[in-house]
Amino acid sequence: MERRLVAPRPNWRARAQEIGFDFHTPGGQTYWDESACYVFSLAQIEDHIERATEELDALTRELAGRFLREERLYDQLAIPAPARDLIAASFRRRDPSLYGRFDFAYDGAGPPKLLEYNADTPTALLEASVFQWGWLEDLRADGRLPPHADQFNSLHERLIEHWGKIAASGRVHLACMADSSEDAATIAYLADCARQAGRDVRLLEMGDIGLDGERFCDPQGECIETLFKLYPWEWSYKDEFGQSQALRRLRCVEPPWKCLLSNKGMLALLWEMAPGHPNLLPTYFETDPARFSLGSRFAKKPIWSREGANVLLVDGDAVLASTGGDYGKEGHVRQQLVQLPDFDGNYPVIGSWLVGAQACGMGIREDRSRITSNGARFMPHVIL
Repeated sequence: MERRLVAPRPNWRARAQEIGFDFHTPGGQTYWDESACYVFSLAQIEDHIERATEELDALTRELAGRFLREERLYDQLAIPAPARDLIAASFRRRDPSLYGRFDFAYDGAGPPKLLEYNADTPTALLEASVFQWGWLEDLRADGRLPPHADQFNSLHERLIEHWGKIAASGRVHLACMADSSEDAATIAYLADCARQAGRDVRLLEMGDIGLDGERFCDPQGECIETLFKLYPWEWSYKDEFGQSQALRRLRCVEPPWKCLLSNKGMLALLWEMAPGHPNLLPTYFETDPARFSLGSRFAKKPIWSREGANVLLVDGDAVLASTGGDYGKEGHVRQQLVQLPDFDGNYPVIGSWLVGAQACGMGIREDRSRITSNGARFMPHVIL
């Protein structure tokens, strides 16, 4: 695994605008960064990242199934009581998942270590799927990369294929909070993939979803049958949307059972279920006395949090890094501290993508901090 300096393409901003990737430099801060790339061998991708992704997907689905039998698990994840029947029914029906992203600490040598699973509303998709592939093609075309250079990236094809499987008929509505340009671009991209799969789609804002009797409807009065929502389930359970009986007649992507896996408490449950798994870090709930077995080197994370908020990294008497935010009242987990690889003060995290149950892509977020925050840069990768 190597971090290699590369001259940016002179026209990359124009290329980004062409595909709707207009959040590449938010507030003048660098997000897309092609001044360097990460280089991998094929064995590192296939034997380490791809294999770990699919093994952990199977393990997390097995964990989700345990919630049907063990009520205590809901309590440990602070899942509201009214949501539990909805979640259980969704898993019993085998409601399909479209996609998800495992975030790994990986140095190119040892096994990837799971930091968290973005199971419900993962973003950084358009740039991982389409834009970094365009970067690869351009650098092959101008001779800066050899013709055999490749990428761990079949995301676009898999998304189209999987939309065709999970939305067999009827219109698909896709919704987000439209004040986020990243979210809006993500659902526009996913809508385009659904169209290429032959599906009829309609975009709307979460606030435009109405209620007609016992069915949700769009602003045109059409009943919503299948909804992709880039809006977290844990937020939904606290508002009118998540408490409506109409939700039981709605097919959601991602399905309700995925909220179990986006909760960082599931990291502790995974370790309890599969202690010693090579891709897991020892993790315990902050209320579990076993947390002291980690000693004085740990990461403390809220079970419900996003974008690196309210994370604390401790190494002995030193606080390596911490972030603020409004999360944490539902509880925390304590995870064994793992050092991210350090490339001259740049710390990369591997985001390994699943579509359905198939590992099919990778995006790398790089930060100057040991905590990968919302301000982390997206870096392209190549297989040589």
